[in-house]
Amino acid sequence: MRLLSSICLLFACITFGYSQIYFPGRTDEWTHKTPADVGLNADSIKSAISYAQDNESSGERNLEINHYLNGFGREPYGDGVGPFKTRGAQTGVILKDGYIIAEWGEPNRVDMTFSVTKSFLSSTIGMAFDRGLITNVNDPVDMYMAPIMPLQSARGTNRADHLGEPMVIEPFKSDHNNKITWDDLLRQTSDWQGTLWGKPDWADRPSGERSEMIKRERVEPGTVYEYNDTRVNLLALAGTNVWRQPLQKVLKENLMDPIGATSTWRWMGYENSWIIMDGQAVEIPSGGGHWGGGMFINAYDQARFGYLTMCRGKWRGNQILSDEWVSMALTPTTANTSYGYMNWFLNTDKKMLPSAPESSYFHLGAGTNMVYVDPEHGIVIVARWIDRSAMDGIVRKVLGAF
Repeated sequence: MRLLSSICLLFACITFGYSQIYFPGRTDEWTHKTPADVGLNADSIKSAISYAQDNESSGERNLEINHYLNGFGREPYGDGVGPFKTRGAQTGVILKDGYIIAEWGEPNRVDMTFSVTKSFLSSTIGMAFDRGLITNVNDPVDMYMAPIMPLQSARGTNRADHLGEPMVIEPFKSDHNNKITWDDLLRQTSDWQGTLWGKPDWADRPSGERSEMIKRERVEPGTVYEYNDTRVNLLALAGTNVWRQPLQKVLKENLMDPIGATSTWRWMGYENSWIIMDGQAVEIPSGGGHWGGGMFINAYDQARFGYLTMCRGKWRGNQILSDEWVSMALTPTTANTSYGYMNWFLNTDKKMLPSAPESSYFHLGAGTNMVYVDPEHGIVIVARWIDRSAMDGIVRKVLGAF
């Protein structure tokens, strides 16, 4: 079904031309239509909005305080090292065929989006692949890596105490880590072992017997799925090495500016995630807000990104993400068929969203922040600060408007 939907969308684009598909301009050039204008039931859309607002996340709005109240702040080495901010009200935007048909809350407000950031990160890797900077996603990442010089050094003044210790980071040099491919990192199946920016891989969402967390035997890369932000941040470091420039700049110039995003979004890193590259200090952005940082963005810009992915990477005649990359991102991971490339969550067998088509998918982050994409219905739903248990409900009510 997912493949059929993609083929239908691609056929429509070839037959009618992308010029026949509506794309918004800059932020003040985005056409609004009523639900009735696009053949939808207005009362059903109102019901969906009320449902979303009634199911606002119950978490503390001050997200730094919330960090220390929930499990993340109680993990080993769980201190926040990136910026947090206080979030706004439950917010949303609904697109039909690219037109705004509903909006509520504070869609202009710039807030954290947590792991939706991962979809922006994987897009920078996709653009590197499309440009030939990464030849094959099944290549070991190590063959693309130069030694990394951290900006901050913990050596202190007694240099003799550290004689012979490396001053550079080479994160893929162990027998296990040097087998890890780009595909393994993108699918969160690498089981990479190490510490990055003061966060050991085993300290993120620790599970199993605690006495075995550090010394457990590693599984073969590609065989086991484990959601892990330390390894996500490793992908950001590797991507920066390949692009040889800040990923924030890569994203702005090659994706966000071309789709008409606002100038208000920011992609943050950590207080210690800085390196020296080509004689300049470069911040490595984080792949989410697990320890702070990540993308700070408004709902309109989230909607633009969701619409870009629905249009299979094309925007006003420009192929920003290749169709090949979008297909790869939407290919289920063997170890977790509900996951494609980070952070494209798939609705395989309708397991995650029973009310949605199997061809739908969503970019997801804590909060909950959801960018739901439904090519079959031409729908994009941005739902911010909604209880995760209500995700299927809002989708069901919006689709009930057809």
